[in-house]
Amino acid sequence: MATPAVLGALADAVLVLHVAVAAFVVAGLPLVWAGNALGWRWVNGWRFRAAHLAAIGIVVAESWLGIACPLTTLENALRSAAGRAGYAGGFIEHWLGRVLFHDAPEWVFVLAYTTFGIAVLAAWLRYPPRRGGDGRRARPLATRRQA
Repeated sequence: MATPAVLGALADAVLVLHVAVAAFVVAGLPLVWAGNALGWRWVNGWRFRAAHLAAIGIVVAESWLGIACPLTTLENALRSAAGRAGYAGGFIEHWLGRVLFHDAPEWVFVLAYTTFGIAVLAAWLRYPPRRGGDGRRARPLATRRQA
């Protein structure tokens, strides 16, 4: 059985991972906009764009279905097992709510996530991702054989 210190450290690691995922979701959209304005090809890479769309899609689906993020659930379970208090509500609702929306109801976050998801989808349509790791259009197979 893991010690409370180990469980607490694991909970903190999950928190760091959650912050990284949230930063990826939030920063991804302005990076796509800026990158296309500045000619950065990597922002239209298929993997980056698909991961970004999937990440915000999961957040939107969870919010509409009233499902807690698995990272929040895992972090709270680890904190509880370590004898520490978790937090009620979702990760963003808890941490961002403390800073910006002190007592915002859940529907505010559902609306914010949905609006952001629509903006990501609009960017996907306006600046379609390119096949290939660096955002370049994939060359036809015949062209690749000649090169």
